[in-house]
Parts: sequence; C-alpha cells; structure tokens
Amino acid sequence: MKCNQLILLVVLTGQLLTIMDIFIINVSIPSIRRDIHASHGEMQFMIASYLIGFASFLITGGRMGDLYGRKKIFITGLVVFMLSSVGCGISSGPVQLIFSRFVQGISAAIMAPQVLSMIQILYTNHEERTKAMGWYGITIGIGTILGQFLGGYFSSLTIIREAWRLIFLMNIPICIPAIFFSLKLLNESKDRVKKTFDIRGVFILSTGLFFFTYALTSSEQNGFNMQNIFLAVISILVLIYFVQNQKTKIRNGRSYLIDFKLFQYKNFNLGIIAVAFFFIMLDSYFYILSLFFQDGLKISPLAAGEIIVFQGAGFILASLFSPKLILEHGKNVLFAGLGLIMIILVLQILFFNTQTSLPVFYILLFLHGVGVGSIIPSLANIALSGMQESLIGNASGVYNTFQQIAAIVGIVAIGSVFQFFLGEKPTSGDYKDAFTIATFISIVCLFVVMIFISKVPDHILPKKNKTIEMD
Repeated sequence: MKCNQLILLVVLTGQLLTIMDIFIINVSIPSIRRDIHASHGEMQFMIASYLIGFASFLITGGRMGDLYGRKKIFITGLVVFMLSSVGCGISSGPVQLIFSRFVQGISAAIMAPQVLSMIQILYTNHEERTKAMGWYGITIGIGTILGQFLGGYFSSLTIIREAWRLIFLMNIPICIPAIFFSLKLLNESKDRVKKTFDIRGVFILSTGLFFFTYALTSSEQNGFNMQNIFLAVISILVLIYFVQNQKTKIRNGRSYLIDFKLFQYKNFNLGIIAVAFFFIMLDSYFYILSLFFQDGLKISPLAAGEIIVFQGAGFILASLFSPKLILEHGKNVLFAGLGLIMIILVLQILFFNTQTSLPVFYILLFLHGVGVGSIIPSLANIALSGMQESLIGNASGVYNTFQQIAAIVGIVAIGSVFQFFLGEKPTSGDYKDAFTIATFISIVCLFVVMIFISKVPDHILPKKNKTIEMD
C-alpha cells in the first residue's frame, strides 16, 4: 500500500506540472513583455500556444501510452517538459518563447493521459480509486494556487535581472527527481496486442484540433473575424474526415488512433458530456470573474488574486474530504456539490458589488471552491470506471481533450455574451448586468451536468454498503 502511495505521488507530479504551468505565466506577462520586447499580439499567442499544444495532442498522448507503454511515455513527457522549460527560461525573443511554450504544451499532453490511466490501473478497487482521485483533485487545486503564487513571487524578485525566467527554470528541480523515481518505481503497462502507430491519423487529428483551438483562442481576443471563421470551418471538416478515416481503418484492420469502442461505455459518454458542460461553466466563470472584479468593481489585481486563493483553498479541502463522502453517499455528493455551486452563484449575483466587504468575497469564493472540488475528481472516475486496460489511455486522452476544448469554448462563448452586454463604454452597472447574465448561463450548464450525472448507473459510484454487497 505504501508503495502504491509513493507511485501515486510520483505520477501526480506530472499533473502538478501540467496545471501549474497553465497559470504560472499570467501574472508575469508585463515583465516578460518588457524584457523580450514582445508586442501585445505576441504575448497573447505565447499564452495560447501552451493551451493549443496541450489540447491538440492529448488523444495522441493517450494512444501512445496504450501502444508503447505508459511508464515510457510518461517519462518521455517529463524529459521533454523539462527541456522545453529550459527553452522558455533562456528565450531571447518572443518567437523562441512561443515555440518553447508550444512544445511544453505538447509534452504536458503526453503526460496528462498517463496520469489518469495509471491511477485507474494502479487502483482497481472502487474505494481506493475514489481516494486516489481525491488526491488527483487536490493536485489540481495546489497546481492552480501554486502557479499563480510562484508566478507572482518570482516575477517580483529584485535580486536578479529578468527574474521571470525562474518561473520556467524552477521546473528543472521538480522534473529531475520525478524522472528518477519514475524509472525506479513505476511498472510498465501497455496494450498486449502489438499494433503500429497511426502517424497519418496523428497528423490529421492534430491539424484539426490545432486549427480549432487556434480559432477559438484567437476569437477570444479578436472576435469572430473571417480568418477565425474560416479556420473553424476547415477544422471541423478535417475532424469529420478524421472520424471517417478512423472508421475505415478499423473496418480494414489497419492501425488507428481512436478506438470507437470507447463510446460503447455508457458511463464514458455521460462522463465526457458532463465534464464538457462543467468546464464550459468553470473556465468562463474565472475569466469573467477577473474582469468583473478588476474592471467592474475596481478591485486591485493583488486583492483579486487573494480572493481567488480562497476558492482554491475550498477546492483542496473538498477534494480531501469528498472521497469519503462519495463512498458513503454515492452520486448524492455530486448533486449536493452542484446544488451548492448554483446557490453560491445566485448569492454572488445578489451580493457582489462595490460595497461588498472582503470577508464576503472570501466566504463565497471559498464555498464555490468546495462545490467545485467535490465534483471534478468524480467526473474522471465516472468516465473511466470499468474501462478495459487496452482502452484506458485512449479514453484518458479523449476525456482530457473534451475538457480542454470545452474550457476554451466556454471562455469564448460565455465571454462573448458578457462582452456583448457590457457595450462600448460600460459603467459599473453594465458590468453587474453582464455578470448576472453570464452567471445565469453558468447555472444552466450546471443543470445540464446534473441531468447527465443522474443518468450514470449507481454501480459506477456505489455507496459503501452497496460496494460490500457487490464484493
């Protein structure tokens, strides 16, 4: 058992790096832009390049783990992540930094599916797996808070010039021991049937996802201009061709990238739809909340950051205790968590204004984090539960891809609604109205999540007494 816990710690290091480096760059933008003489557009692309690389190669990373070995691909991801972090840290100009961030995103995409896959394989018992997924949730919370804190801390150091470079170089002392212990502790697992890798499929899928995520992230800043609409249409056509291409290869017995047997699992389909709507809500919420706080309520960036930390604290606390509650009460914990988020969102509409005291912000964000932390780990558990080992990497890649694409869609779609209701010269009242409308859309998304979770069979998240009866 202790060995499994140590293995879990090593595997979750990969998840920590993946999440931390999404957030670590945000507060360092002004100093990076000044030191490498980057334009506003180049800085936007530098932030987006990590997410584009990450979302475009998650399915490929999952399939690579199935075919070549999850341990081997996980370690490869760690090595490339470390080298690309060095590339970011020594960048002399915006082009090198954009490219290094893109490679960093790809390496994160190689690691992330292995994390979920190895947890599912390592913990076959429902009770142990639920607890492990709780630690998975805690890691996400820690990565979110740590990324923002360390990004601000290193960027503010005055003892060295261009201190922002440390936000990338700090990954080296994390990656080296992670690689060492991965080599020593992890057991190899892969599909026992030898198959070749579908390189053509990788190219088609990655091209489609790259164009789609680029069009979405670009639309966030520049709106739906003709270029973005054209790229979005092309990407959809490429992805449709990819699906047909994969089905033809499966019928003809040739190597493929996605095994569509995944979608024969009812809980997998329910899980990816639930996680998609949940992250449409969640990422758009954080995006809009930061604008509402700083531009609408005139809260300073530092104070806004402190408020968000309370959300992360609630997330971590819920991830710590929710596994025990889920084992005792099953899906009811998820319904309670979703209900809590809805109530808190309504309270935020009612109480968030320029007269609100900081403790009120702290409490409502903390409770929001509790609700979110009680949901996220179980969504992955729902989607991947009962999946046969030969499909687990493929399933993890598809699950993570749905999550990332949904996050970007949420920011663009609900963010666009928010911007529309702001108007050209928004007042504080316009910000409150736009926040209210966007928040109601988020509540609708949560209702959709609740509907799909209600359809999940009880044996996927059984209560403890039912687990004993089944055993």
